[in-house]
Amino acid sequence: MSKAIIGRKVGMTQIFAEDGKVIPVTVVEAGPCPVVQVKTEESDGYAALKLGFLAAKEKSLTKPDLGQFKKAGVAPCKYLKEVKGLEGYKVGDVLKADVFAAGDKVDVSGVSKGHGYTGVIKRWNQHRLKETHGVGPVHREPGSMGSISDPSRVFKHKHLAGQYGVENVTVQNLEVVRVDAKRNAILIKGAVPGPKGSVVTIRTTVK
Repeated sequence: MSKAIIGRKVGMTQIFAEDGKVIPVTVVEAGPCPVVQVKTEESDGYAALKLGFLAAKEKSLTKPDLGQFKKAGVAPCKYLKEVKGLEGYKVGDVLKADVFAAGDKVDVSGVSKGHGYTGVIKRWNQHRLKETHGVGPVHREPGSMGSISDPSRVFKHKHLAGQYGVENVTVQNLEVVRVDAKRNAILIKGAVPGPKGSVVTIRTTVK
């Protein structure tokens, strides 16, 4: 059975395993996530759950969002997100961190850190040009754009400078090391996308 929950990245730390090995972990504040809506094949064309996360004041929500919470009889939440593959839940149920257990394999999705407008070396890991005569005056440019007369244009998808980061990223097949139900915390081995305080989605891995 698939499992999922919405959480907030707290940061990274390390813990010690029973054999003394150091394990780098990311701490995620996961849930509680109330079920605001249950979508079905018959009514919506696909099956999914709409989950809320982090309590919010009514005055900070728009009328359409606030109407969803009032219809469901659920306290207003700051974030709303649809998650597919979950079964057996009804409106008003609350998903907590203990839906996962130590040893579970998960996929974590989030929005990556923003790096602003960057060059090809930082964005695409390209090499510098030669630091010799005839190459300058710049040495961090992308280099040749292609032939001159044919096709007389730059092909699409060529690696050039531009906005780097702020993309939806999923890191697959991570391991849940520890679950602290009292603190709504899930410790995941390794790094997950996004800066501290960003919202992430934890799902059962597809691999």
